[in-house]
Amino acid sequence: MRAPARPLVLGIETSCDETGVGLVRGGELLADALASSVDEHARYGGVVPEIAARAHLEAMVPTIELALRRAGLRPRDVDAVAVTSGPGLAGALLVGVAAAKAYALALGVPLHGVHHLAAHVAVDTLEHGPLPRPAVALLVSGGHSSLLLVPDLAAEPVESLGATVDDAAGEAYDKVARLLGMPFPGGPPIDAAAREGSPDIPFPRAKAGDGTFDFSFSGLKTAVARWVEARRRAGEPVPVADVAASFQEAVADVLTAKAVAACRAHGVDTLVVGGGVAANSRLRALAALRCEAAGLTLRIPRPGLCTDNGAMVAALGSLRVEAGVEPSPLDLPASSTLTL
Repeated sequence: MRAPARPLVLGIETSCDETGVGLVRGGELLADALASSVDEHARYGGVVPEIAARAHLEAMVPTIELALRRAGLRPRDVDAVAVTSGPGLAGALLVGVAAAKAYALALGVPLHGVHHLAAHVAVDTLEHGPLPRPAVALLVSGGHSSLLLVPDLAAEPVESLGATVDDAAGEAYDKVARLLGMPFPGGPPIDAAAREGSPDIPFPRAKAGDGTFDFSFSGLKTAVARWVEARRRAGEPVPVADVAASFQEAVADVLTAKAVAACRAHGVDTLVVGGGVAANSRLRALAALRCEAAGLTLRIPRPGLCTDNGAMVAALGSLRVEAGVEPSPLDLPASSTLTL
């Protein structure tokens, strides 16, 4: 007799400027569709919340329909809906949560509100299977730089070990890129330029030896700005590739050193790295080197799953559904400051 199909979960992500929709069944990603409004924000040098919310409104239904077509499925095949309920931009979250409620109600299926950071951890299970318990997660993006202790993603609360006290790493990338005349978002152009440069400029490693698992990148951003301004005042050319490489090395150095230290401090042998900045080539390479030296297992999703996407929300929703976690109520709020 054929075993019954495992639940199909539709995931919706709208925390910032990308409308992501994913379909996951039993740990298998069936489809992942994305509509980005990044080009609309580029001329402003950063994400404009109102523009992001309006873009989500326009993209929501077409993106869900695209994901279903790619998977060869129909709306009635969906067994549960998961949605990022926070943190993120308030207006953007509201669009996603409202859409998820509408689909859940119309289809008569349960609704699961999930935390954005926990979803970034969960997406790794789509490529590398179930997470060992516990694991340490390093999440690095435009809005977050966090170290988390992860017991059971579906049923137990994730513990925050440390976080940025000012600028997140991705935010610092955007600001340094603007300083160097590079486009928004700043991560890819800095990464590309750094490959041609030397990381020899001694930019600071804030909080590197303070005994905490917190991060700070505001001072690094300022140090880069002052170094560049001093060169320009002196009439000297700015070695853009060297600045990019040195800035990137300072970021990756602190992130990976603290992540390895967190694993050692908590007796954990697996490090998961996620978030948009996890697509950065130097961060991935240095994390691999340091984890190998420390005898740790490193898990990083492919770059396309590191940035915000619907697959990560569907992945966490799938874990919750299969673990029998109580669904969220239909008055689920969107919370821009949702805590773990």
